[in-house]
Amino acid sequence: MDALVLSRVQFALTAMFHYIYPPLTIGMGVILFIMATLRLKRNEPVYDQMLRFWVHLFGINFAVGVATGIVLEFQFGTNWAPYSRFVGDIFGAPLAAEGIFAFFLESGFLAVLVFGWNKVSKRAHWFASLMVALGATLSAFWIIVANSWQQTPAGFKLANGRAELTNFFDAVFNPSTLPRFTHAIMGAWVTGAFFVAGISAWYILKGRHAEFARKSLAVAIVFALVATAGAAIVGDWHTRQVAHTQPEKFAAMEALFKTQEGAPLLLLGHPLPEVGIPKLLSFMTYYDWNAKVLGLDAFPQEDLPPVALTAMTFHAMVFPGMFLALVALLGVWFLYKGSLDKQRWYLKLLLWCIPLPFILNELGWMTAEVGRQPWIVYHLLRTKDAFSVTVPAGQILASIVLFLLLYSALFALGFSLNKKVILEGPHEDREARP
Repeated sequence: MDALVLSRVQFALTAMFHYIYPPLTIGMGVILFIMATLRLKRNEPVYDQMLRFWVHLFGINFAVGVATGIVLEFQFGTNWAPYSRFVGDIFGAPLAAEGIFAFFLESGFLAVLVFGWNKVSKRAHWFASLMVALGATLSAFWIIVANSWQQTPAGFKLANGRAELTNFFDAVFNPSTLPRFTHAIMGAWVTGAFFVAGISAWYILKGRHAEFARKSLAVAIVFALVATAGAAIVGDWHTRQVAHTQPEKFAAMEALFKTQEGAPLLLLGHPLPEVGIPKLLSFMTYYDWNAKVLGLDAFPQEDLPPVALTAMTFHAMVFPGMFLALVALLGVWFLYKGSLDKQRWYLKLLLWCIPLPFILNELGWMTAEVGRQPWIVYHLLRTKDAFSVTVPAGQILASIVLFLLLYSALFALGFSLNKKVILEGPHEDREARP
């Protein structure tokens, strides 16, 4: 196989596996802070159980996420040396900021939550939970800054065959940073909320740890409604931003082959038969029913992304997201009526919803990255010009096999540890363990 294709496959596999864990811990970090706040205000033993138990699961997934993320940064130097040279002056700063200002903040205060039981006060636990949530969110911010610059470069000049930083603020807050960051954070909140809700529902179904499960479920399901509503709002914002700054990607996402006024919003499209709502795409994008929307025919053929994969991943992300919003809304209604823990069919549904946000996060990542092709840095550097030509295809293939084995083992380890903790359940006398 071609070395470029293998390099892309290797990075995609390692990035997608790593991306299982950060959204979960970002979302759980906020839930931990909510639980720590309730613990501080209400001073009930059940909130001690809740914080201890969910911190334990947070720690497991945080550790696996760290282990799987290290590989990604090394790939920039090994498989993508021309890319690293081109963007190094800009790309290195947010990666360094993520490590210094975010990762150490999150991991340092996580140690207080894990090892600090009976050693520090509840207020110290509350502050530590706030710093963990803040650190996880800041970590996402700096990583998305780096990736967003690739999507919509700003604050630079081209000199000596590379992009050199001229304005740090413009580079950080490039046109896609804020919509992409808030969209990713909402997706992470949805992931954490349904993870906690599904496990809590399982305990209720099994008749175990009833008070703990009911209160955990109440926190999670309200948070899920906030997160899914936020995801819908910022998702719309992000999509309109793409229409303005990356029109080729937008046309591919919507499978819009021809430029047209009053463009329809396709519910189904390429490679499936087209089913759409007339003029709705124009209105949603420009708030004008007859606005012109650029189609794929407006751009050179060599600049077009893979249409089928971009469109399918985008639409496959939207409709299940709407389903999760309805599930959360229904759960809040049951909570309001005082019957949430009695709806066994709904509790089973929550259990089966656990994997869905993980899948949606991966689909969103695929839409963003496949839709950017053939550019690795939009309109500046093509992907085919960015990989290391000195690394043979055979070595890349061998490393892919090695990574598959290693990551499979890490996934199995993480899954078994999560399962062990869940099966044991929360106990008042359990000491938090590393």
